[in-house]
Amino acid sequence: MKLTLLRAFLGLGAATWGAAAPGVFLKWQTAAHAMEGLGSGPVTYDRMLDYWLRMASGAFALVGCLYLLLMIRPKRFREMIPWMGWFALVEGIILLGHGVRLGLPPWPFYGDVSACLVSGGGILICWRSARRSM
Repeated sequence: MKLTLLRAFLGLGAATWGAAAPGVFLKWQTAAHAMEGLGSGPVTYDRMLDYWLRMASGAFALVGCLYLLLMIRPKRFREMIPWMGWFALVEGIILLGHGVRLGLPPWPFYGDVSACLVSGGGILICWRSARRSM
């Protein structure tokens, strides 16, 4: 049961970070429209923004793959799990601080912060009890 719950929190991390993967492949107009739907103002085309979108989307998707790997093989990669729990918690704190500072609206700000804090905290809590069975 403890390992199953740990896997669920690792899966949340995988889904949260992996959700950025389409940004690697989307046409710029589609990506800009999606960003507007997530609360940004109109985004005009800029080559560097296009490049940074692909860079950030690729990096986030790879982090999602790491969480997925840990979810699938937690016993093999058990020493990495607490690091990724702390990673998510720290990212949640960074997002919370800057989201409040910038006065962001709830969507998608609350979801991003919640996903990081819940997955990170859940991973760390479950890791302590699940590691005995690993």
